[in-house]
Amino acid sequence: MQYDYLVIAGYFALMVAISLIFKKMASNSTSDYFRGGGKMLWWMVGATAFMTQFSAWTFTGAAGKAFNDGFAVLAVFVGNMVAYVFAYFFFARRFRNMRVDTPTEAVKRRYGNGNEQFFTWVIIPLSVINAGVWLNGLGVFASAVFNADIITTIYVTGAAVLIISLLSGAWGVVASDFIQTLVVAVISVACAAVALYFVGGPAEIVNKFPGGFVTGPDMNYPLLLVGSFVFFIVKQLQSINNMQESYRFLNAKDSNNASKAALLALGMMVVGAIIWFIPPWASAIMYPDAASAYPALGAKARDAVYLVFARETMPTGTVGLLMAGLFAATMSSMDSALNRNSGIFVRSFYAPIMRKGQATDKEQLRAGQIACLVNGILVILMAQFFNSLKHLSLFDLMMQVATLLQSPILVPLFLGVLIRKTPKWAPWATVVFGMFVSYLVVTVFTPQTVANWFGMENITAREAGEMKTMITIAAHLFLTAGFYCLTTLFYKEQADSNKVQSDEFFKDLNTDVVAAEGQDIVDRMQRAKLGTLVIYMAAGLCLMVLIPNPMWGRLVFFGCAAAVFLVGYALKRSANIGEISSKTATVR
Repeated sequence: MQYDYLVIAGYFALMVAISLIFKKMASNSTSDYFRGGGKMLWWMVGATAFMTQFSAWTFTGAAGKAFNDGFAVLAVFVGNMVAYVFAYFFFARRFRNMRVDTPTEAVKRRYGNGNEQFFTWVIIPLSVINAGVWLNGLGVFASAVFNADIITTIYVTGAAVLIISLLSGAWGVVASDFIQTLVVAVISVACAAVALYFVGGPAEIVNKFPGGFVTGPDMNYPLLLVGSFVFFIVKQLQSINNMQESYRFLNAKDSNNASKAALLALGMMVVGAIIWFIPPWASAIMYPDAASAYPALGAKARDAVYLVFARETMPTGTVGLLMAGLFAATMSSMDSALNRNSGIFVRSFYAPIMRKGQATDKEQLRAGQIACLVNGILVILMAQFFNSLKHLSLFDLMMQVATLLQSPILVPLFLGVLIRKTPKWAPWATVVFGMFVSYLVVTVFTPQTVANWFGMENITAREAGEMKTMITIAAHLFLTAGFYCLTTLFYKEQADSNKVQSDEFFKDLNTDVVAAEGQDIVDRMQRAKLGTLVIYMAAGLCLMVLIPNPMWGRLVFFGCAAAVFLVGYALKRSANIGEISSKTATVR
């Protein structure tokens, strides 16, 4: 266990180093602090786009569902893949073309001042709730690993995320996301390779998974799984490609880099989706009682299955590396939410409303840091509240928050980029109507009621859970989105006071952003700084070879270190070549 603590301590030291190294780049202006000044390269933006869809929930709640239900867990991730395909071909570059620093500034350009204020005070609380779910997922896992108090774990982790966000803003957030992508990649690949070796290969997983790998146990109506896949595609298409989530692409240095970032996120999602779940799938065969290892977690007991696998199968030190991956995944999602919320508060409320346009850029920067601190405290308290909901698994908790609360808000933020002629009241009215639809899903359109409509008798608890998610998505797809589309019938051009600004917004959407002059200096700086950090990380992984382990265990850590070092070396070499080319061009 002492080796695990050393690994985690090394990881946190690396995160602090990132904050300090990128602190100066975030202190020049609010644009630098909130979105890196729109100067980031595609591989940094792609990493943060990928990591914001990846949290400790993936290693806990989603892993628990994979352990229990098999292949069905991939429904969410197939939806992510399809969403990033659309982002690459259409949305990513248009989000960069909006030419704003925060998502609510885009809402203002599209829908007007009133809707900007409405979505400011809707998005911020929703982000706090989502981040609370992610932090709670980490707390569940960490408390099980270290036999520590879960509330203490939540507070310590939340404080660490706050430090990174406060010190270095968007630059630190995105840089740490890139490093964290590497952490997640090495631990996922290592665990998957070892799991396949010990279980006997992919064929053994498919043939021996309890209850059947494709359908899993307790599934009398397999058609529900097809419905889940289809509806999750619709949900994730909207969840990833909307103005609220556009902030990840606002960081890109130009439109082409935004599109390439979406393509990178797509590639990592395709490869990662299978790799992540091989260990829990294998554990269902190798350790069928793994879910009973931590009974104190209640309904969340199966969410610790990754930990069981790491302790029982992987070499000593892997639990610490796994925890570093979990910290990485949660911090990437949480620090992005904190940074976005502080930008939204300052640009859409503090500067225009509280200070009525009188706040200097430096004052706005300080206000953003204070807002970040307050949001961080609220996230920690929200995670503490979710910990009291012992009857819900992390997967169910995440799905209920995402479908019941988030879906109504995202409908106008998704369709607003596609549909031009809507009355000013359409966005906020759609959200209010959507909340009513969520209420109907909870009280009227229950799984049992809908099952009776189709003659489905005695549905299992798992089938009821699948149906609940499908019903919620379908209700918002047909009712909430339908409501928004119907508002176009009430649009009157002569009464549209926001028409000029809206027309400019759509004109910009189709006009690509070109990188500013002198961008190559910033590019080299990004490569050089991150290259150095990645090499330090590789050195730390190399030290894990010294941990007492069988030879194969030492080779696992050496392979991880070698892979990470190659990435760092490539970044440093690219930065040096770019500097030489620049000097040569100057001499000429």
